[in-house]
Amino acid sequence: MISSQVIQTSVDELRAITKVDLCVFDLEGHEVATTFAAEEVSKDMLSSFVESPAGSQVIGVYHLFKILDEGELIYILVAKGISDDAYMIGKIAVSQIQNLVIAYKERFDRNNFFQNLILDNLLLVDIYNRAKKLHIEPVVPRVVFIVETKTEKDSVVIELLKGMYSGQRGDYITAVDEKNVILIKSLKNSESYEKCSQIADTIVDMMNTEAMLNVKVAYGTIVPELKDVSKSYKEAKMALDVGKIFYAERNVSAYNTLGIGRLIYQLPVNLCRIFIHEIFGEEGPEDFDEETLTTINKFFENNLNVSETSRQLFVHRNTLVYRIEKLQKSTGLDIRVFDDALTFKIALMVVNYMKYLDSLEY
Repeated sequence: MISSQVIQTSVDELRAITKVDLCVFDLEGHEVATTFAAEEVSKDMLSSFVESPAGSQVIGVYHLFKILDEGELIYILVAKGISDDAYMIGKIAVSQIQNLVIAYKERFDRNNFFQNLILDNLLLVDIYNRAKKLHIEPVVPRVVFIVETKTEKDSVVIELLKGMYSGQRGDYITAVDEKNVILIKSLKNSESYEKCSQIADTIVDMMNTEAMLNVKVAYGTIVPELKDVSKSYKEAKMALDVGKIFYAERNVSAYNTLGIGRLIYQLPVNLCRIFIHEIFGEEGPEDFDEETLTTINKFFENNLNVSETSRQLFVHRNTLVYRIEKLQKSTGLDIRVFDDALTFKIALMVVNYMKYLDSLEY
């Protein structure tokens, strides 16, 4: 429902322009907003008018009007003055407040609609019926972005996003939990995932420069219809989790570029444990020393190139070979061989995934 502050601002502006005093009461006779002493209007006068079938009434110097929402009485407006201008200004105020109520209710309903849409709380027929009522185009390419802050979501994030993306262009911003803000972005038919990547980078840069916030952004696939928005949301949520587990250095994660990380994320934990035991036995990667882990990661970063890895680690080539052979003796995997390197890389990713699952239990 519209706040009393918004109504107060509206009647203050009308008073400043017309010099006619106005007061808005709820149905119990309590003051909502006013430009004069509301005590002048008795509760008996208001209750009598509420029960009357008339839409307006004049009692002394007071013009009383009913403010309706879809035919239901929600407020009483009183314009003070004996001239015809007071009556006219009262009618204008009624019209303005009724339009404000409709606008705010539509805004709230849209937010509620998109929250239920992405959480799969709507039947298919309800999606299209409510979309029509809220003037939301059902067949438009859309993609869901999730913006995660380090702490609880800040209103600054929402305000910045609203400044960047407008509902007039079919973009909607909402939230379903404490840390994530959701942008449902409307796209043109010609726009592809390259555009999505640009949008995500822009959000990260804007949050950093304007609000000094370090955020992570994830997005799902582009969906052609409104009913599929929940699918894009679920994909974006998975992309956010997978990005934090396997690609922690990235600020942007896209569902369609998650690669093998997405596959591992969907594996049962028991299967992961069996796989790790088969590869490493009783000694897991967490038992490796820092030097060994650094060597392995740098070797993978350089595409199994021994010379380049030894140069970046500032060690002799033979030293690097010795480390790799030592690792081979303990695991049975020679990471200079592509198949063994692939197995080892996947095993490290599975270990990271298991660590993530363990962290959720505490």
